[in-house]
Amino acid sequence: MARRRRQPVDANGDPIESELERDFETRWRQLGGPELVKQYYFDPVRNWRFDFAHIYARIAIEIDGGTWGVINPNTGKRVPGGHTSGVGYRNGCIKGNAAQLRGWFVFRLTSDMLRDDPAQHLQPIIDKINDLMDEGEDGPA
Repeated sequence: MARRRRQPVDANGDPIESELERDFETRWRQLGGPELVKQYYFDPVRNWRFDFAHIYARIAIEIDGGTWGVINPNTGKRVPGGHTSGVGYRNGCIKGNAAQLRGWFVFRLTSDMLRDDPAQHLQPIIDKINDLMDEGEDGPA
């Protein structure tokens, strides 16, 4: 059975933000995106969290690194990254489906989406949040 790779944590046990997540935050702010909660636990029983979430609008953003694989330092060969391995993809589907059943919109972004044309991929998410916020003071139904 393959071991599940955990995200690195700091001395307090909090997840260490990846370079890709920092890049997302910079681009999000540049486009005027609303404040997001980092590492939001949407299912504390299963320890599932979103990389970023707008809780009121129930919008989650997952930043998927390693989608084109990673280089194995021992062999020098490209191997599937966590999100693109069979098990990783399956687990991502299970988590995403559980989030949708709880009423969340889940957006997944890859490194090349953020690198090549971030506005094309981030602006629709910002617009969706703004649309949901405009629906009323009580939030979306």
